[in-house]
Amino acid sequence: MKPPRTALPLPRYVERKLTKAGWGYFWHLPTWAKKAGCPIHNEPLGLDYDTAVKRAETILLPAFDAWRSGDRAIASTQRPTVAQIGTLDWVFAEYRADRRYTKLDGKTKRNHEHGFKIVGGYVLKDGSRLGARRVGLIDTSVTDALYEKLLVLTDDGGNIIGERRTTVNHAMKSCRRAWNVCARRNPGRLPLVNPFAQMGLRSSDRQTPTATYEQLQTFRTKAKEMGLPSLATAALIGWEWLQRETDIFATFDVSHYRPKEHPNMVRVVDEKTRAESWIPLFDDAGVPLYPELMAELDAIKRERIGGLMLCRDWGNRGPWPTWPKPDMPDFTHTSRKVKEVIRATDLPDELSFASFRHGGLTETGDAELTDREILAQSRHTTVKVLPKYVKRTTRQIATGTRKRRAVRTKADQVSE
Repeated sequence: MKPPRTALPLPRYVERKLTKAGWGYFWHLPTWAKKAGCPIHNEPLGLDYDTAVKRAETILLPAFDAWRSGDRAIASTQRPTVAQIGTLDWVFAEYRADRRYTKLDGKTKRNHEHGFKIVGGYVLKDGSRLGARRVGLIDTSVTDALYEKLLVLTDDGGNIIGERRTTVNHAMKSCRRAWNVCARRNPGRLPLVNPFAQMGLRSSDRQTPTATYEQLQTFRTKAKEMGLPSLATAALIGWEWLQRETDIFATFDVSHYRPKEHPNMVRVVDEKTRAESWIPLFDDAGVPLYPELMAELDAIKRERIGGLMLCRDWGNRGPWPTWPKPDMPDFTHTSRKVKEVIRATDLPDELSFASFRHGGLTETGDAELTDREILAQSRHTTVKVLPKYVKRTTRQIATGTRKRRAVRTKADQVSE
């Protein structure tokens, strides 16, 4: 007699077939992926529904998605074996199967996976991976020692050449998140104390060099002389609208600038924060708020119907970035051209394209804008991040001193 067929939902690329032993589950890789050289192969998942779904959602699909996104290393390390329950690898797998992971964007997932690879792939003295160690053996002393070891960068000879604090901090935060989610999915199966929590992570002391307005003007002049007017315009956009490199070169479209429905505004999109806003281009009296920038953008729009606003100034005028991965633009070539312009002047060599955005943010502090006004212009969501961008300057100190002395003078006049 034919056994009843379950109607339970199945993950992507999982099929159920009738076998001699009953309804079985199978992972079938798409034909196009096979032809593209995907390292993951078809495999039977057994007769148990829960086991088949767990294997597909925690091992096969994350590995397949990693391969699709271009991360071959993640795909190959996730393929061979199922993470043993109760290990750190299992914690990561449980997080990958949770909606709090699956709803994340591709870039955030890759950052998490990179952190899992750094921590889980760390080789212990006995030759085993930390990811294969049981969670009961991973306590705060282990993670603190691991953190100090991962920070150090060495050359082939074992000599210390620096540290990678930002990368390791992100890795520890990813592990902390995975542990918390896994503990919630599996009550009582993990130690009560999350060893990746409250580690006292300290951010890198390195700050992005900040450009002055005079340095911005020097850069723009030299860029135009070198036949790179689009770089000059991009630097001014970063200064005026406080946008990042990705937003300026990979997102800013011709249709965003003075569209028919908003002829006196520009649509500004921040890929990092997912914030979007419309910036007015004229004040209430009809006076342009960004006359130099508007003149350059108006000229570009007159010659272009659609597409990215800023393109290369030579050849077929293609986009400034390249896209080795669909959602990860690469600005290597852009950075090199920016450095060429900087080194062709007497500007400090440590300046970068980001320096102009930081300079514009610092200018908001010099102009005595309130925190609320700065947040409106920069589209940040909290004042806590402002000190990172709005650098302290002697002008701000002098302005504050004058205001304090004005209060004293006013008080003296009142007492008299």
